[in-house]
Amino acid sequence: MSSPYDFRRITPSVYGDKRPVEGEVVAVLHVMFEDRGLEFIQTKSRTVKLNEIHELMITDEQDAAPGGGADRVRAIGFFEITKSGLIVMGDKVTVNGKKLGTLAGYDVTHMPNHINVVVKTETLDDPDIRVGDRVSFS
Repeated sequence: MSSPYDFRRITPSVYGDKRPVEGEVVAVLHVMFEDRGLEFIQTKSRTVKLNEIHELMITDEQDAAPGGGADRVRAIGFFEITKSGLIVMGDKVTVNGKKLGTLAGYDVTHMPNHINVVVKTETLDDPDIRVGDRVSFS
């Protein structure tokens, strides 16, 4: 399937004001991969709908971006969307108000079940998250 437009033309300046997207951790994972082979879709943004559940992953690969991928990743949990909206590459991602990192991209390996939402972090240390923690994209 061909793209409806040139993804290189979609820069952060395309996106105007948007409300934060919020979610709640519903399951915690403790698994790390050195060779996961995530393949990010080219799209820099995704809409996420109320009550959808998606996987939250982190990577320390600083070049991770749409159209690329990541091997070094840690799966940290699943979260349910409690306030829907638009999430965009580069969004600041927080858990309980504490910065986790910045949104890197989306892997759709498990669709239509869920999207792997991947966040760039400084380290792959297992973050301290718990069921019920609040996740925010802004």
